[in-house]
Order: sequence, then structure tokens, then C-alpha cells
Amino acid sequence: MRFQILGPTNVLGEDGRPVTLGGPRVRALLTLLALHAGRIVGAEQLVDGMYGPRPPEGVANALQSQVSRLRRALGRDLVEFHPAGYRLVADPRDVDARRFELLTAEGRQALAGGDPGRAAALLREALELWRGAPLADAPHAEAAAAALEELRLAATEDRAQADLDLGRHRELVAELSQLTTAHPLRERLRAQLMRALYGSGRQAEALTVYEETRKLLDDELGIEPGAELAAAHLAVLRADPALGPALPPGTTPPQPSTPGAAAPAGTAGQGGAGQPARRGLRAQLTSFVGRAEELAQVGSRLRDSRLVTLIGPGGAGKTRLAIETAAQEPGDVCFVPLAPVSDGDGVPQAVLAALGVRDALLNINGRPTLDPEARLVAALAERELLLVLDNCEHLVTATAELADHLLAACPDLRVLVTGREALGITGESILPVAPLRLPPAETDEPLGYPSVRLFADRAAAVRPGFAVDAGNAGHVVRICRALDGLPLAIELAAARLRTLSIADVAARLDDRFRLLTRGSRTALPRHQTLHAVVAWSWDLLDESEQVMARRLSTFVAGARPEAAERVCGLPEEVLFSLAEKSLVEFADGRFRMLETIRAFCAERLMESGEGDTIRDAHAHYYLDLMLTADPMLRTGTQMEWLARLDEESGDLDAAVRWATETGQFELGMRLLAQSACYWWMRGHRTASANLAAALLAALGDTRVPGLKEEYSMCVLIVAWAGGMDEPLRERLAEVRRLLPIDYVPVRVEFMMMLLSMFTGPPDDFGAMQEFYLAAVSGLSPWKKALANCGHAFVLQILGRIDEALNHFELSLAGFRAIGERWGMVLVLSGLGALRQREGDYAAAHALADEALALARELGSATETAEGLCRRADARSPLGDVEGARADYAEAAELSRRNGSMETLAWALLGLGLVEVERGDPDAARALLVQAREVCPRGWYSTEDTRCRIDTALAQISDSVSER
Repeated sequence: MRFQILGPTNVLGEDGRPVTLGGPRVRALLTLLALHAGRIVGAEQLVDGMYGPRPPEGVANALQSQVSRLRRALGRDLVEFHPAGYRLVADPRDVDARRFELLTAEGRQALAGGDPGRAAALLREALELWRGAPLADAPHAEAAAAALEELRLAATEDRAQADLDLGRHRELVAELSQLTTAHPLRERLRAQLMRALYGSGRQAEALTVYEETRKLLDDELGIEPGAELAAAHLAVLRADPALGPALPPGTTPPQPSTPGAAAPAGTAGQGGAGQPARRGLRAQLTSFVGRAEELAQVGSRLRDSRLVTLIGPGGAGKTRLAIETAAQEPGDVCFVPLAPVSDGDGVPQAVLAALGVRDALLNINGRPTLDPEARLVAALAERELLLVLDNCEHLVTATAELADHLLAACPDLRVLVTGREALGITGESILPVAPLRLPPAETDEPLGYPSVRLFADRAAAVRPGFAVDAGNAGHVVRICRALDGLPLAIELAAARLRTLSIADVAARLDDRFRLLTRGSRTALPRHQTLHAVVAWSWDLLDESEQVMARRLSTFVAGARPEAAERVCGLPEEVLFSLAEKSLVEFADGRFRMLETIRAFCAERLMESGEGDTIRDAHAHYYLDLMLTADPMLRTGTQMEWLARLDEESGDLDAAVRWATETGQFELGMRLLAQSACYWWMRGHRTASANLAAALLAALGDTRVPGLKEEYSMCVLIVAWAGGMDEPLRERLAEVRRLLPIDYVPVRVEFMMMLLSMFTGPPDDFGAMQEFYLAAVSGLSPWKKALANCGHAFVLQILGRIDEALNHFELSLAGFRAIGERWGMVLVLSGLGALRQREGDYAAAHALADEALALARELGSATETAEGLCRRADARSPLGDVEGARADYAEAAELSRRNGSMETLAWALLGLGLVEVERGDPDAARALLVQAREVCPRGWYSTEDTRCRIDTALAQISDSVSER
């Protein structure tokens, strides 16, 4: 399809026939989508373009209705919905406005390349696409329409230039006379008219045009003619042959009448001979660190777009990046600092002052004859210039209006803006400026990260000889990570090395706002302290945004929109507004605060007196989330839910701690119990045990009625991490009384797994068999699969191998049916252990490999470590001692990291046995002693490991004695 918007909106089908579109709203919607064909257009932008600044109520539903109508007219596939808006699925070249821009660009390139014939043809083809007023069916898209009109006028000028280069002077005089009458302040048209008149033998009229223009510019704007018009004037005076056809025979070229006419007049801010102007750009006193990629990116954006906006939080380095970009630009640059400007009316005046345009002529009432915007258009219409508008966050509306107006009227102008939020106008290219890249908490190459390099550079400036080395790298990394990689915060921290050691600075970062208070005396007040940086952004928020920001600080790791809306009690649109203003960042579906901003907002939350209420809401949200998520972890969707809970892990821990601190024991126990399956699958055993131990300590002898499963789960969470002491033994005895061996959990399903690990097989297996046969048919699919697995382990211990194999197969089939990978790992591990004991090491190795692959897919460190141990157990008898050693070593490292003492003991036992095979009894004894020390006591599942350790130590002792 082809889309026509340079006039009344039309759509032509593949057969060239018009497509019926419908009413004016549908046509307006299509116009706006076609203007940005192939790109997503925000719903708010569409509403503004269709309904104007005051849309009716229920406009969201109205927009969806118009989208549905448009889809019926064009086909559903051509109008796509995205969370951020809608997109017309069309090649931009199929839209006449875009084709016009492309042809115009090609024509201008041909003109610059010395091919006026091709340029004229291309530009005529482009101009013939116009059928009337652009965007005629989108009456509220005035700015975009004005921009297109400006492009049309610029293309007309280029086409006139091409025709002049082809010698068509006489043909152009009438057209250029009409154009200069319609656009009296457009200097390029005036210069072209002078050239056309001169080439037609009308030199005196050409000079008259110049004098009229010079007087008009002086009277109306208070400026001199620009370089192009002045150069045309000089060329006419000198009878320059480059102007066009030669003069008639016998004609004497006119001579300059005044000395001042011998050279073209300069424009405000022009550089010296052959040098570009650099108005407002100060030479920088410090090195530019860590932004090479961003610098190239901004330069690339400026080549592709005429308006680029750098957005980001305060202190991210937007201004410095803009300055460095401007310094690299080959043409004229004007840097306009807007921070000192107090209101929107002062923005145009600030730009005029930066450009060096003198005051305009006043009328009889003492007012300028033209408003500042008109004077700016006149001053910039003919200039190629990069205009940098810095720190506009408090003047966004005024800056947006001025930039939109200037870009529409001045085709060779480019604008680079810095601020906390985007201007929100058509054609804007938004480039977020993120903090500097951070090193991981542990790294061998800290200087490979720009945040560390910046700290090192600034620290060396205040403490000569400072360098990042092995002795201080840990402190430097901690400082940079704590300060989110914000350049200003890092510089403030480095400055404190004048009076503090690096260790002192790192230790005091918990009170960062008191620590980082001594910035440059010549910096803006809001850039002299870290607190002032964030406070400036805070003060620019409206009341609802401030409420959302302070409440959002309750989240440790950011929040999804639905979570923020529920906990903070405000609509998600307020959250989106904070993202637009760089108070929060949006990534991977979550809205996060930099830690520095979060700390500031947390202070505001504490001051508001609503902190307890919001933290209660936060904790109850996470309880509801876990009630939903926990059963899903034992289904085929477990991968998605594990990934989701990984995002929420930090907040889940914070919710448990809050419940403990405030004595909300029911809330805390329910959170812990419902989180146990997630923690077990992810191997967070030590961290979760610490949370549970803190809750049990606070609980003391108190018991909450009706929560015996949740209480028992908390005890088991602590017990599985090892470190058995007398109080814990008493609680475990209490659990045995509360939950007999044949107890089937009702609310906390995963406890069925931990109970079996803790209690081991029953003494009376016959009675257990009767219970099993009676109960298993009524269990849920997951419980039934787990029961079959547990029954198989007991049968294996009793030597009933065939029956054990049968139940393992039933269990594996059950877990496969529901897609539960963790259960599959459990069964495959059991089968592998059975084959290992039977001496079928090849089968054991294959089963361990399969289990290990599933464990790695799950991302479960504990199950991965266990799988490595099982594979290593099979490798040694197969003669692959070094392979076994590598597996045990990897398993030991994983177990140390996640606090799984049971698996660590197993890995150390295996490494000790490998050393026995290698003939080093001393190394073997040391490893086996370590294994015995870390092996947990009191668990049935670890008794076999302890027995194997003791046996191996005894064998080594006997061997040494025999020698």
C-alpha cells in the first residue's frame, strides 16, 4: 500500500485504487501513524494529535475504537499494538512524506556534488508529491505540519539553486519574487533573487534587493545580513562570473561603492578565518573518562536526527557528554546553559544572549518590534549550527516549544538537549545517559571499568601518587558500586581523599549524603553536594510523583508496575512519569531506583510518617505473590516462575525481615514456609536459614494457633543448613510430635519433601506400606510423584530392587507428565545411585549426566553440585580419575558458595578418595577430616556420607600402620 499525507490523507492499494478509510478520527489516526511509519507512536501522542490539548473523557477507549476501525480498513496486520503505543507496519518509503524527505536529501546531495541537472530532477519529483496542506486530516499536529512545510520551502530553495546553476535565471525571477514577498526574512531566497536578477542583466535591481533586505533585518531584528546574502552582494558588485551568464559585451563590472562592501559581513558568533564558532563552550579542566562509546553514539544520532535529547538522573554526566560532543562537531556550535534561567519566558532570551544577537529595535511603546522567537528564527534560518540547550529539566515545556519552533523554521539547525526527561515532541531522538559501568563485587581487573578509572583519575588529582592496587581495589570497587557509578558522586567521593583514607570513605558510605558534601565551589549549587543533586530532581516532582517516589523506595530491587501500584496506592501512570523524569529506570519489565536516589526517597518516606504502613503493604504483597507462585514451581511453568522470583528475591527477604522486626509472626512464618520450595530449588539454604533462625529467636516460646505446618517448616529450614544446637534439637522434637511420620501436608506442600529427608524411613515399613497404598491415590500429581520416589528409596534400602525400580519409573513418569524438572533430577539421581550400588557404572554415569543437564537448566547450584558428585562417583570406577577430581572440585566450589554443607562433605569425601587413588594418604586424610567437620548431623540423608568418611579414614590409618 501507498500512504499519502502531503495533503488530504489517502491510501492506495496494490492495484492503485483508493482504500475507503472512514470518518475524520480514523483518518487523523492513520495520518499520525503514517508520519512515523515503521516506528511505535505512543498512545498519548496519538491522543494529542487527534483530540488536541483537551481530550474528552474516556479517550483511551475512544482511541482503541478508532484503532479497531483502522484495522478493519487496512487489515489487522498493518496496525500493531505495543505496550508503548501503536505502529503502522509499512515501509517508510511507501509514505509520500518520507519519500519526499528521501528524494530531497538525494537532491541536496547531488547539488552539493556538482550535478545540478540530477538535483533539479530529484527535487521536482519530491515537490510534485505535494497535493495540498500537509497532515490536513490531523488538525492538532500543527508542529509536525509546520516542519514539513519548512522542508518543502527548503527543497524549493534547493531546486531554485539547481536551476540557477543550470542557467535558468530569467525563468526564476518571477517565482523568487513571489517567494521573497511571502517570506521576507528568508535570506537565502533573497540571495537567489539577486543572482537571478543579475543573471537576467538586472544588476541594479539585484543591488536594490540587498539594500532593502539589509534595512529590513536591521530595523526588525537588529542583525546584519548573513554570510550567504553578504557574499551574493559582493559577487554582484564584482560581477563574479560564478553568478551566471556573462555580462553583455562592453559592460564594465560595477565597483564597490563603499570600503565595507569589499568583504562579506560576518554573523554573530562566527569563528576566526576558516574556524567554526564555539560560543559558550568552556575548555574543560579535567579528563573525560569512560564515555567513548556514548560520545560516538551521540555523534551518530546527531547525524541522523536534528533533535537529540540526553536524559538521565542528576550527576550522570549529561552536561559533560554534551560539551565533549559539541567540541568534536566540525561546524558552528552554541552552548546555552539554562540552569540559571528561572522561568520559561527566559529561554529564548538566553539563546539570543548566547548567540550574541544584540537587542532589537524598540517601537514607540518601548517594546521590541519582533518577539524573541521571531528574532531567533531570523538569526538562525540560514545558518548551519548545533544548538546545545543544557539542563532544561525545570523548563521542559518552554524548551520543547522553542526547539520545535526553531527546528521547523531553520532547516540547517540541529539541537542537542540535556535534562532529566525528554521534550516529548515529534522527531526527537532520546538517548538515555546511564551511570558508568560498574565492576562486579570481586574482580581481578578493576581498572577495566570506567567507574573505577574515573575514581582513580580524580583521586590522583587530590592525593598525588594515588593508584588503584591490590591493597585498595576492594574499597574502590565498593565505593563505585555503592554510588551506582554516578560520575558526580564518584568525583565527590574521590575529593574526600584530601582528608580521609580510602577505607574511611568506603566505611562511611551508609551516610553518603553527609559524606559527599564538598564539590567544586564554582559548580552550580545543586552540583556541590550529592544531597543537592537528588533534591533538585525531587523538587521538580509534583505531589503525587513525590508520594510514589518515597513509597517506591520500600522495594529493594525495583518493582513491576502492578506491584508498585498495589503497594504504593497510586496509579501506574505516576510511575511512568517518574521514569520519564529519570527518577527511576525501566529495564526488563521492572522500575528500579539507583541506590542513591532510593536512599534519599527512603529518608522522605521516614519523614512522612507512613513508612510502617507502606512496609506492611509491601510484605503482604509478597505473601500473596508467594501463595500464587509456590504451587506453580512444581509444574511445567516452573522455569518462568523461578525467573520471576529471582527478580523478587531481595524484596522477599526484606519482607521476612520486616515481619520479624515488627513481631508479625504469622506473616513471617507464612512467608518463610511458602518461600521454602523456591529457596531449596535455587540453593539459597544458608540465607533462608538465617532468616528463619532470626524469626524463631524472636518467636521464643510463643506459638501461633493453626500454623503448625508453617512453624514446622521454619524449623526444618534452619535444620537443613546444619549447625545443630540444643534449642534446635528441642524444636525438631516438637516438630516430630506435631507432625507424625504419616502426616501429609495440606497448606505447605513442599514440606513433604523435607519431612522425609529429616525423618528417614519408618521402623514399621509394613504399616507404612499400608498407609502409602491407601493415601497415594488421593494425592495431588506432584505429591503422588514424590511419594513414589520416596517409596522407591525405602524399597532400595530394603534390597527390593525390582520394586524400587518400578516406583522410580512411576515417579519419573509423574514428574515428566507435569513438566517438573526438579523432581526429575531427584528421581534420576536415585536411579543413578541404585545403578552405582549394583556396579553398573556406565548406566550410573549416563543417568548422572542427564540429571546434571536438567539441574543446570534449572540454574540450581545445589542440584548441580550433587549431580557433579554423582557423575564423579561413576567416573572413578570407570578409570577417569582426573575427570572425577574435576567434578568433585567444581561441586565443592559450588557448595561453598551456596552454603550446602551436605554436598560439600560429599565432594570433599570424593576428593579424599581420589587422593587415595593417586597414592597421597596425607592429602586424602586432610580432605576427609574437612569432610567430617562440615557434614551436618541429625539428618537421615547425611548418615551414609558420615559412614563413608569414617570408613575411608579408618582404611587410611590401617594402611599407614601396616607400613
